[in-house]
Amino acid sequence: MVKKTNVARLLDKAKVSYELIPYEVDENDLSAQHVAAGLGENIEQVFKTIVLHGDKSGHFVCVIPGELEIDLKLAAKVSGNKKCELLPLKELLPTTGYIRGGCSPIGMKKVFPTYIHESCMNFPYIYVSAGIRGLQIKLAPADLIKETRAEICKLCV
Repeated sequence: MVKKTNVARLLDKAKVSYELIPYEVDENDLSAQHVAAGLGENIEQVFKTIVLHGDKSGHFVCVIPGELEIDLKLAAKVSGNKKCELLPLKELLPTTGYIRGGCSPIGMKKVFPTYIHESCMNFPYIYVSAGIRGLQIKLAPADLIKETRAEICKLCV
């Protein structure tokens, strides 16, 4: 039986339908490609959570398809910043409560502005981290958007 994470408990509380899907963790390969292969899913439906820091807004979160790279200019623009940078790895846990490879857009220590790549709307469901390595949450994009109060936008070129 899969242990419920804080993310799953928050979704239960919000009465959101989801599935917890475990996968094999490779400490040397925390990539979304590895996760997608482990799930036997299309990489375009496995989204990764990226935490950034903007010069005006402070921290914000971007959720993008696993095979794409974030475009920092687009991310800065949609979040109302002139420029932004990736949150240094050592700041990830203290800022979000999550570690690399297990960072979920749901249930961070604080609610940060969240932006989800527009391609999520092309699928009936997508995957995001369940808050720990080795576990993904499968849910409808609309539920993720509602739960994170996210804005849909273009974040990758």
